[in-house]
Amino acid sequence: MTVLLVALGAAVGAPTRYLVDRWLRVRVGAGFPWGTLLVNVAGSFLLGFLVSLPADRSAAALLGTGFCGALTTYSTFSYETLRLPRARALTYVLASVALGVAAAAAGAALAQVTRP
Repeated sequence: MTVLLVALGAAVGAPTRYLVDRWLRVRVGAGFPWGTLLVNVAGSFLLGFLVSLPADRSAAALLGTGFCGALTTYSTFSYETLRLPRARALTYVLASVALGVAAAAAGAALAQVTRP
Protein backbone atom coordinates (compact mmCIF):
# COMPACT_ATOMS: atom_id res chain seq x y z
CA MET A 1 0.00 0.00 0.00
CA THR A 2 2.81 2.44 0.82
CA VAL A 3 4.35 2.02 -2.62
CA LEU A 4 1.02 2.92 -4.22
CA LEU A 5 0.76 6.07 -2.10
CA VAL A 6 4.27 7.12 -3.13
CA ALA A 7 3.43 6.47 -6.79
CA LEU A 8 0.18 8.42 -6.53
CA GLY A 9 1.93 11.40 -4.96
CA ALA A 10 4.68 11.28 -7.60
CA ALA A 11 2.09 11.08 -10.37
CA VAL A 12 0.81 14.48 -9.22
CA GLY A 13 4.15 16.04 -8.20
CA ALA A 14 6.05 15.51 -11.46
CA PRO A 15 3.41 17.04 -13.76
CA THR A 16 3.00 19.91 -11.29
CA ARG A 17 6.73 20.64 -11.53
CA TYR A 18 6.58 20.53 -15.32
CA LEU A 19 3.54 22.80 -15.55
CA VAL A 20 4.92 25.36 -13.09
CA ASP A 21 8.20 25.50 -15.02
CA ARG A 22 6.46 25.92 -18.37
CA TRP A 23 4.08 28.56 -17.00
CA LEU A 24 6.95 30.63 -15.58
CA ARG A 25 9.03 30.31 -18.76
CA VAL A 26 6.20 31.86 -20.76
CA ARG A 27 5.80 34.72 -18.29
CA VAL A 28 9.39 35.59 -17.33
CA GLY A 29 11.50 33.87 -19.98
CA ALA A 30 14.01 31.05 -19.89
CA GLY A 31 17.12 33.05 -18.95
CA PHE A 32 17.00 31.97 -15.30
CA PRO A 33 15.52 28.73 -13.89
CA TRP A 34 12.69 30.35 -11.92
CA GLY A 35 10.45 27.29 -12.21
CA THR A 36 12.93 24.92 -10.62
CA LEU A 37 13.73 27.44 -7.90
CA LEU A 38 10.03 27.92 -7.12
CA VAL A 39 9.14 24.22 -6.96
CA ASN A 40 12.22 23.40 -4.87
CA VAL A 41 11.41 26.15 -2.36
CA ALA A 42 7.71 25.22 -2.26
CA GLY A 43 8.57 21.54 -1.83
CA SER A 44 10.98 22.41 0.99
CA PHE A 45 8.24 24.37 2.75
CA LEU A 46 5.73 21.55 2.40
CA LEU A 47 8.18 18.90 3.53
CA GLY A 48 9.25 21.02 6.52
CA PHE A 49 5.57 21.32 7.43
CA LEU A 50 4.83 17.62 6.99
CA VAL A 51 7.77 16.29 8.99
CA SER A 52 6.85 18.56 11.90
CA LEU A 53 3.37 17.12 12.25
CA PRO A 54 2.58 14.03 14.29
CA ALA A 55 3.71 10.95 12.36
CA ASP A 56 1.23 9.69 9.79
CA ARG A 57 2.89 7.10 7.57
CA SER A 58 0.29 7.34 4.82
CA ALA A 59 0.52 11.13 4.56
CA ALA A 60 4.31 10.97 4.68
CA ALA A 61 4.37 8.43 1.84
CA LEU A 62 1.81 10.26 -0.32
CA LEU A 63 2.84 13.86 0.24
CA GLY A 64 6.41 13.69 1.53
CA THR A 65 8.09 10.97 -0.46
CA GLY A 66 5.69 10.91 -3.41
CA PHE A 67 4.55 14.46 -4.10
CA CYS A 68 7.51 16.43 -2.69
CA GLY A 69 10.00 13.90 -4.05
CA ALA A 70 8.65 14.31 -7.58
CA LEU A 71 7.93 18.03 -7.30
CA THR A 72 11.44 18.97 -6.22
CA THR A 73 14.41 18.11 -8.37
CA TYR A 74 18.09 18.03 -7.56
CA SER A 75 19.10 16.71 -10.97
CA THR A 76 17.45 19.59 -12.84
CA PHE A 77 18.89 22.05 -10.32
CA SER A 78 22.38 20.64 -10.98
CA TYR A 79 21.96 20.67 -14.75
CA GLU A 80 20.60 24.22 -14.79
CA THR A 81 23.45 25.38 -12.55
CA LEU A 82 25.98 24.04 -15.06
CA ARG A 83 24.21 25.78 -17.96
CA LEU A 84 24.19 29.22 -16.34
CA PRO A 85 27.08 31.68 -16.60
CA ARG A 86 29.30 31.45 -13.50
CA ALA A 87 28.00 34.55 -11.68
CA ARG A 88 24.36 33.63 -12.27
CA ALA A 89 25.06 30.02 -11.30
CA LEU A 90 26.48 31.14 -7.97
CA THR A 91 23.42 33.31 -7.36
CA TYR A 92 21.15 30.41 -8.26
CA VAL A 93 22.93 27.96 -5.95
CA LEU A 94 23.03 30.36 -3.00
CA ALA A 95 19.40 31.40 -3.48
CA SER A 96 18.24 27.79 -3.85
CA VAL A 97 19.98 26.61 -0.70
CA ALA A 98 19.14 29.65 1.45
CA LEU A 99 15.51 29.85 0.34
CA GLY A 100 15.04 26.09 0.56
CA VAL A 101 16.33 25.89 4.13
CA ALA A 102 14.36 28.99 5.14
CA ALA A 103 11.21 27.56 3.55
CA ALA A 104 11.64 24.24 5.37
CA ALA A 105 12.10 26.11 8.66
CA ALA A 106 9.02 28.24 7.95
CA GLY A 107 6.98 25.13 7.16
CA ALA A 108 8.13 23.48 10.38
CA ALA A 109 7.29 26.63 12.36
CA LEU A 110 3.83 26.78 10.80
CA ALA A 111 3.22 23.14 11.72
CA GLN A 112 4.17 23.90 15.33
CA VAL A 113 1.84 26.90 15.48
CA THR A 114 -1.11 25.04 13.97
CA ARG A 115 -0.59 21.92 16.09
CA PRO A 116 -3.42 21.47 18.63
